[in-house]
Amino acid sequence: MDIALREARAAAARGEVPVGAVLLRGGVELARAGNRMRELSDPTAHAEMLVIRAACADTGSDRLPGTTLYVTLEPCPMCAAAIAAARIARVIYGASDPKSGGVERGPRVFSHSQTHHHPEVISGIAERESAALMRAFFAARREEQR
Repeated sequence: MDIALREARAAAARGEVPVGAVLLRGGVELARAGNRMRELSDPTAHAEMLVIRAACADTGSDRLPGTTLYVTLEPCPMCAAAIAAARIARVIYGASDPKSGGVERGPRVFSHSQTHHHPEVISGIAERESAALMRAFFAARREEQR
């Protein structure tokens, strides 16, 4: 989770919402990224999507079995659907996202009967640090708008 937190901090420094992710298989890093939606003018450039794309490109496969995704914020519905499609084995995330989460809040994508793959989910890892990054980022943005 330390790598994901570093990626989230780097995203914040770029003016992006501070979400970071890293994908591992057997302890080996396949990809890491932070949000890049503004930088790439791409609403799908969430950290999770970027690591999935990079790992799939590197492995030459659209499936990533046996992998673990660490992400600082509960994945949104779009990212949860991509995680299921990629067959990621385990998702470990930090802070819950009551507004836009798609795993344990909102549509609960992995619990839906039409979802073909249901990864193991572990929440609350480095939750305090992850949530603090989000709070600080949005507090600074509100202050800038004053």
